[in-house]
Amino acid sequence: MMGDQAAEAARAAVPDAEIVAVPWEIEDGPLPDDLKGEVLYAAWHSHPLLAGGTDRLDEMGVKWMHLPGTGIDAWPRSLLEGRTVTCARGVGAIPIAEFVLASMLAFEKQFPKTWLSAPPEHWNLAQLGELAGQTLGLVGLGGIGMAIATRALAFEMTVRAMRRTTTPPDDARIELVSELDDLLATADHLVLAAPGTAATKHLLDADALAKVKPGVHIVNIARGSLIDQDALLAALDDGRVAVASLDTVDPEPLPEDHWMYSHPGVRLSAHVSWASPRATGRMFESFASNLRRFVDGEPLVGVIDVDEGY
Repeated sequence: MMGDQAAEAARAAVPDAEIVAVPWEIEDGPLPDDLKGEVLYAAWHSHPLLAGGTDRLDEMGVKWMHLPGTGIDAWPRSLLEGRTVTCARGVGAIPIAEFVLASMLAFEKQFPKTWLSAPPEHWNLAQLGELAGQTLGLVGLGGIGMAIATRALAFEMTVRAMRRTTTPPDDARIELVSELDDLLATADHLVLAAPGTAATKHLLDADALAKVKPGVHIVNIARGSLIDQDALLAALDDGRVAVASLDTVDPEPLPEDHWMYSHPGVRLSAHVSWASPRATGRMFESFASNLRRFVDGEPLVGVIDVDEGY
């Protein structure tokens, strides 16, 4: 296990298992030379334990590696191939969905502009929007996408979504859309909740952004690679996109002088939509649940298709 908290969660889940806690940082202590284990809770790809690549993992006897985040776009494929890999898919669904709804409400209610710091020109007068009756276009309908859709439906929005499969959504009120152009043309709020893969790179490019509903609000809580940022700048400047609320960009972090920091149409946050007092606990609970499945010989949850990248 990388880190004491992960080790504690593993011991609580499977008391009879032999658990070894590996230091988070090399400064916290040396790595055992003879480290062995069938299961590895892998904190991040640059950890010293992984410096030896797949050969070191093979020597250790790792059959299953669990990643605490979602997606594998930052992970070298050489570390993932040849063994079962799972991730904590969906553990951030609640805080991320709330973040998306907050972003959409802020757009419609013009926060923070609506808040006063001096006497206004008029009282009881404002041009604010509402979510009810508007259309949410969702790109991605996994755990996060469904959590967003559920909350949007509670606000009486129309929800239209695209997903990789044709499996009908659990909620019949969600309309499944097969073509991106169709989704772009109708969305008042376009939310990106798809993984960052070769297939989704620059999904919103110049051609796609030319087809959006004028004045659309774009929210990206997925990966920065989904948007061609040069094309986004042009679409913001000509008004096709009213506002882009971006919790993830490319690269991260952005350079100090990047245009997104100062553009009036960008609401930028530092990839924090997942943050919650319960976030870490949910990550460990996800792993602990899978560890019980592994020991009992049951199918694991959140298995990654390395070739697909998700």
